[in-house]
Amino acid sequence: IVFLGNGPSGICLSYLLSGYIPYFKRDSLHPHPILQRKLEEAPDVSILDQDLEYLSEGLEGRSHSPVALLFDTLQHPDTDLGGRAESVLTWWHETDRAIPHLVLGRNAPGGVWHSIEGSMVTLSRGEWMGLPDLPFKDWLKQKRRGLRNNRATAEDIAQYYQHYVMKKGLQKNFRCGTVVTSVRRVSAESISNHAQKDLQENSDSLWNFNEESTEVFQVDGYFKTLKDDKEPFSIYAENVVLATGTYDSPTWLGVRGENLSHVHHQLSALEEAVKNNSISIMSDPVLIVGAGLTAADAILFAHHCNIPVIHVFRRRVSDPGLIFNQLPKMMYPEYHKVHQMMKEQSAACAGPYERYVSLPEHHVLSFGKDKKCIFQDKNGCQKVYKISMALVLTGSNPNLSFLPNNGIDLAMDSDKPVNPKRNPIDVDPFTYECTQEKGLYALGPLAGDNFVRFVQGGALAVASSLLKK
Repeated sequence: IVFLGNGPSGICLSYLLSGYIPYFKRDSLHPHPILQRKLEEAPDVSILDQDLEYLSEGLEGRSHSPVALLFDTLQHPDTDLGGRAESVLTWWHETDRAIPHLVLGRNAPGGVWHSIEGSMVTLSRGEWMGLPDLPFKDWLKQKRRGLRNNRATAEDIAQYYQHYVMKKGLQKNFRCGTVVTSVRRVSAESISNHAQKDLQENSDSLWNFNEESTEVFQVDGYFKTLKDDKEPFSIYAENVVLATGTYDSPTWLGVRGENLSHVHHQLSALEEAVKNNSISIMSDPVLIVGAGLTAADAILFAHHCNIPVIHVFRRRVSDPGLIFNQLPKMMYPEYHKVHQMMKEQSAACAGPYERYVSLPEHHVLSFGKDKKCIFQDKNGCQKVYKISMALVLTGSNPNLSFLPNNGIDLAMDSDKPVNPKRNPIDVDPFTYECTQEKGLYALGPLAGDNFVRFVQGGALAVASSLLKK
């Protein structure tokens, strides 16, 4: 089995496939009485071997995935109600149930968490960022640190995921510095005699196929060596798990001038410009496009550095779909502040916040070489502003260029590209196997699970499915 992606989804699945098996902890009491009764029916049968559809029936919560809700409520029984009840799971290491697998990733274990500005604070509460059987807050205590407002920094999270892989002895399954260029089905017979001979000579090989397999996946790519060379590889596997996340390709607006050197699609460009003093209090405003949390992080960063900002977004400030209207004020004071700025500081009426102008229900028409940017409002009126740089922060899409047809055939709507929110990969909700391609699984944002606490249920579903094969 090969996983593509070594973020939280891949780490959690590696833990489960390394023979760590969850059971219902005897004498523990789950606050959900129906689930408690179901768990007591078969206390000696591991959760992985039970009927996940039966166990998850009737659960409700902040995810659309029944298995994600199940695994989350087993690990954090009443967390959404502010409770601190302990997990009702106990973990047994059953080495005879381990399934050989490889986890391929570009970075160190932790995936995209290594690319996020280290001081950024997570949206989710710190304890929700943890993985099975090693609570995040316990790890943080060892570092003699506490959680700020119940939340953690990206640097802490990245370090925790690396620590988890070492602590649980999973590192032998991980290959970092790898780039996958192609995944395709091939007939088992077409694999060269040379490869088959290698497999037979190396009885300890990961790639001992089931003799009935007529087709397998060929995974091609390269390792990045210390000298920056590319060392190609080809791996054959009966099952492949896609867990690559969605941060590879920032979304573009598709307007004229968007490829100019002062137009950027990542928050790091603003941090870099401040660091090398190419932008300051005296500069023309920075344009920030978008109304999600990354755009809010950019506004907070600019505000902290006293850099003037023009903020453009398509929605109304009161739109219920706006993420700020879904976050509790007490828990997210800084995002509430940005939302307040968006409401009170429009171009039409000056508000209390210096160096910030909000343009709701506007969109960008074009960027000019002279750094002038043209906007249009909902009535068709156009405005021109001179800017120092632009940050287009309107989300990102997964890069699935290694799949035939960019993976579009696997999506819920096979006429459109895969998108974690609008068009995820179509998977069976209780196995996470792709409905269009047996043996191929999708986890995390690719399957529509966008929070660490919920991607783990997908890993449970995949492990349960693979152990039954």
